[in-house]
Amino acid sequence: MRKHVLLTSMVWLALIAAVAGLYFYRLRYPKDQAAQQATVQPAAVGTASPEATGSQTASAAPLAPIELTPQRMQSIGVQTGTVEWKQIVDEIRATGSVSVNERLISYVQVRFSGYIRRVFVNATYEYVRKGEPLFTIYSPELVATQNEYLIALRNEQLLRASRVDGVASGAEALSAAAAARLRQWDIPETEIEAIRNAGKPSSDLAIASPVSGYVSERNALPNLFVEPATRLYSIVDLSRIWVYAQVFQDDVGNLKPGDPARITVDAYPNRVFQGRVESILPQVDVATRTVRVRFDIANPDLKLKPGMFVNVDLKANLGRQLVAPASAVLRSGTRELAFLYQGDGRIEPREVITGAHVGDDLVIVKGLTAHQRIVTSANFLIDSESQLQAAAGSFAPPPPGVSTAAPQPSAATQSKIDFSSDPNPPRKGNNVFRVKVTGPDGKAVTGATVSLTFFMPAMPAMGMAAMTEKPQLKEQAGGLYQGAGSLPSGGTWQVSVSVQKGSRVMGSKQFQVTATGGM
Repeated sequence: MRKHVLLTSMVWLALIAAVAGLYFYRLRYPKDQAAQQATVQPAAVGTASPEATGSQTASAAPLAPIELTPQRMQSIGVQTGTVEWKQIVDEIRATGSVSVNERLISYVQVRFSGYIRRVFVNATYEYVRKGEPLFTIYSPELVATQNEYLIALRNEQLLRASRVDGVASGAEALSAAAAARLRQWDIPETEIEAIRNAGKPSSDLAIASPVSGYVSERNALPNLFVEPATRLYSIVDLSRIWVYAQVFQDDVGNLKPGDPARITVDAYPNRVFQGRVESILPQVDVATRTVRVRFDIANPDLKLKPGMFVNVDLKANLGRQLVAPASAVLRSGTRELAFLYQGDGRIEPREVITGAHVGDDLVIVKGLTAHQRIVTSANFLIDSESQLQAAAGSFAPPPPGVSTAAPQPSAATQSKIDFSSDPNPPRKGNNVFRVKVTGPDGKAVTGATVSLTFFMPAMPAMGMAAMTEKPQLKEQAGGLYQGAGSLPSGGTWQVSVSVQKGSRVMGSKQFQVTATGGM
């Protein structure tokens, strides 16, 4: 009895193991078959091997050449332009403000301590001329030095006739040293001459303006005690001024010192001030991403005033460059794309490198040559179509309902399958499809069953589910099989044709067609 139970248990265990093995084998077999199919599929059209792409990012979608019918090109609005060489002048517009020319600012200070007595120029932005008195000052040090100078002059006169060796020359040297001390204190020659002629020191010394201009700063006040470090006046010459313009950092690379500029002001609508770039300051405003560019402008009639808001028009000569219409370049993720138009609806994607944006043109650094025709509109739709065809070409699984389990004929026994449609190419809506089957011997294949399947994969980004259409084909004369069918959408369809006669597969074919009429 125990032997019978043990034997029965072993049989049941063997049966369970066999069923489990068969179950897992069937689960694994489709995966292995799909992996095998994936390894033998050709690479996507228009994509390079890993060795060729080098540093190409994995996020860049593969692209493939496409072919559009005239009706399709018209429906999506395809237009073309030409790549050509041009003499490029970049026009840059900016805003700015008028500022004082710092090289034309003069400061008034004294080189000795003293007290201001009278002030003649007592208002900011008052115009003064060179040599005009600004104020008078009393300085005990200055009076003492004047007395020393006068005493040295008298001694020089008394000892001039002395016959003692070195006496006359020593007295002359003392008077010269006293005069030099006055000159080191910026006492003008006219004042020194006046002291010598008067024979007595001057208690109040008048300080004159060193330049002509406008007083932009005044600190001179009556009875104020001043020292050499005290800045009493700032005088500005406004005959030439600076204009600071805020130029975006993307445009700064096209500018250089000496480039001409036109400055306009709302206060003088009919007046244009000419200037040139003096310098491009080495700092970027982190808030506005602009760079300050300085212009030196002649201002003889003082129309331009510090703080005034101005408009600046710049012309940067970039030389002869290869350019294309800016609308022809599609910036897609990490790359820039242009689409070459090769005639008869054939369009090829091309990766390019661009330079400066000049008006309606874009400088082409790499990827295109002169006289090539490129697409200038509907680029986004063409890019989507190219990606779709590249994805379909890189991996095209059989449409749903098409079996791959049946053995396929060898190349020697494969029948020739020719597909056509009316209209050609097919369109969205009703069509007539024809398949002509010819055997390896060139004779028409009759009495066969021809299956025709149209499949379009899902496009979640566009909210479209997968679509499948299976028109029914009936045999006509001479190996021709024909039937009507309706395509629910235009675009690229994957087509599968299978020919079977009895239990024998005569041939199969997979290809793509592009239907017109839009999505």
